[in-house]
Amino acid sequence: MTQPSATADATDGAAATPTANDRLAAIDIGSNSVRIVVARAVDGGYQVLDEERENTRLAASLAATGHLCPDTMAATIAALRSFVTMAQGYNVANIRAIATSAVRDAANGREFCQRIQEELGLKVDIIPPREEGRLSFLSVARAFDVSDKAVAVADIGGGSTEIVLAAGGVVEEVYATRLGAVRVAEACGLTGVCTAKQIDGAERHIDDVLRRHARKPPLAPAMVYGAGGTFTALAWMMLGREGAGEDATARGYRVNRADLNHLIADLARMTLEERSKVSGLNPKRADIIVAGLMVIDRILKHFGVNEVQVHTGGVRDGLLLTMVESSKTSGRALTATERQEAVERFAERCGTDLPHARQVAWMASKLLEELATQLEPSLGLRVSDKPLIEAAAVLSNVGYLVNYDGHHKHSYHLIINSDLPGFERDDLRVVANVARYHRGSRPKQKHKPFAALGVEDQERVAKLAAILRLALALDRTHQQQVNDVAVKVTKSTVEIAIRATGDAEVDLWAARRKVDLFERVFGRSVEFVVTP
Repeated sequence: MTQPSATADATDGAAATPTANDRLAAIDIGSNSVRIVVARAVDGGYQVLDEERENTRLAASLAATGHLCPDTMAATIAALRSFVTMAQGYNVANIRAIATSAVRDAANGREFCQRIQEELGLKVDIIPPREEGRLSFLSVARAFDVSDKAVAVADIGGGSTEIVLAAGGVVEEVYATRLGAVRVAEACGLTGVCTAKQIDGAERHIDDVLRRHARKPPLAPAMVYGAGGTFTALAWMMLGREGAGEDATARGYRVNRADLNHLIADLARMTLEERSKVSGLNPKRADIIVAGLMVIDRILKHFGVNEVQVHTGGVRDGLLLTMVESSKTSGRALTATERQEAVERFAERCGTDLPHARQVAWMASKLLEELATQLEPSLGLRVSDKPLIEAAAVLSNVGYLVNYDGHHKHSYHLIINSDLPGFERDDLRVVANVARYHRGSRPKQKHKPFAALGVEDQERVAKLAAILRLALALDRTHQQQVNDVAVKVTKSTVEIAIRATGDAEVDLWAARRKVDLFERVFGRSVEFVVTP
């Protein structure tokens, strides 16, 4: 049985009439292969027009030398030259190329990208592991219904493996590991016949990396979805064992750990020549397949899942989906209303109580505006930060999607992994940190996400979080009883006057218990009064 081309449309709609700027191309420069997909944007998705791949083994010498070698770079550039010509033949309006683990890790990676741009006129973006994982998750979320369960998505490349944990269709955590199939095969000597000692050593190595990089998973996934060539090879080999016909497909194929371990044991006993003749396995992958399959097995064990479901899309698919989405705005900046709508859509997907969230956002914004106009400039409050505190207010409780305990920490992870449109990356970090400190301990340098901020942003986070805590408390009952807030600042106090439609005593009780951070960062005591 031979492995067919993994061509699949990302939309089930019929072919659309082409428009002037509806053709896109995504290029993925990986550790083991370089690939291109040419597509046409269709109804929020895309339809594949053509695709191609070349196994250039860009990372072949990386572990030993720390550099990309001249031969693999030349082979990759030759493949890219053909891909660019291919895209031009389709009159592609937008082409984007990304590089992952091999180029990211190589000492001469950026130099290589510069050479590509000079020789081919093709700009290559070196994406971080977190972005690589996010793109894979976008692809899985389009292909499978992951909206009502906790899942893991593993993307195994040649040089790295990214593992995404998500709940309710929203990314909670991304783990980046150096467990690529090529890297593990070379490090553990799994390219030819594998001894029991080598297999045991590889298991220990993979387990150790997973423990270090995914030590305390915040959720237990119900299913692991696998993206990348190792997973599709697994599906085709299993289908070959079953004697599946020509109409068989790897898409959505499920494999349990018992069958996976039988396959690993059989392949490990084979010579490289014997392995290259296995039905369903591309001979060019024969030397790294045992390592790749062992990474799958240990991921399943680490997360306590007995089955993996194969996804034939991946990073390129996710990249095309983001290109389609960005083309809707034609590169223009989102309006304030569009940005607010995007924040509320995300919050709603996480099960947020939107009336409460909107009430808190309004109060936080009003408090910020009045404080910024009355406090001395040295305290650093900016009226221009209203969109940030409003977003943090709406998103502060999205962490309930994962777990009530520590939900403020989960809120941080969900927001930072959301890629919300309309926010610069630095602003999104501020929003995520403000949401993280809406409860619990005050911001501290021992908290890595907070410590990673610049000094000025750390001060912004502390002040905005202090204000948000009061706003959240003033709707503690979720009944939206407060209909106005006014602030009066003196040298020693901040008086907050509220007007309410009913009995707001519980809300005031909660607010009085939440003044510690505010009084600390602003150096004034807080007093609440109720106005008629």
